[in-house]
Amino acid sequence: MEKRCKMARRFLRMDVKRFSKFGKGKGKRAKWRKPTGRDNKMRESRKGHPSMVSIGYRTIKKLREKINEKTPVKVMNLKDLEKIKNNEIGIVGKVGQKKKIEIVKKAKKLKIKLKNINVASFLKKQEKEKKEETTKKENKK
Repeated sequence: MEKRCKMARRFLRMDVKRFSKFGKGKGKRAKWRKPTGRDNKMRESRKGHPSMVSIGYRTIKKLREKINEKTPVKVMNLKDLEKIKNNEIGIVGKVGQKKKIEIVKKAKKLKIKLKNINVASFLKKQEKEKKEETTKKENKK
């Protein structure tokens, strides 16, 4: 039987529940900080306190640096998109809107999954914006 990955756990710093500024959705502030202090219950791994980062929680080597068991590939243009194989997943890089639309349309055509863009909703939003622009131009004339 294959060993399951325990890394689904998200380690948060000590006083997340006590102070809202360290809350779960606070990005950099919510990141892990090792608890220090002489009588710190979390540092001593006492029962009933949040778990600390330790060696046993590391991801399985086979799944490490992968997204849904697929290797991520950065896509900056259409050529990069065409190079993607079936065991890889695309991540659209920091490109302009015009190029991003081209990449997404091509990905839909080639049936390639993109991690950081929902293809259907993105294209729907772009069509809606295009219609609004054309109506504004017609109203000005």
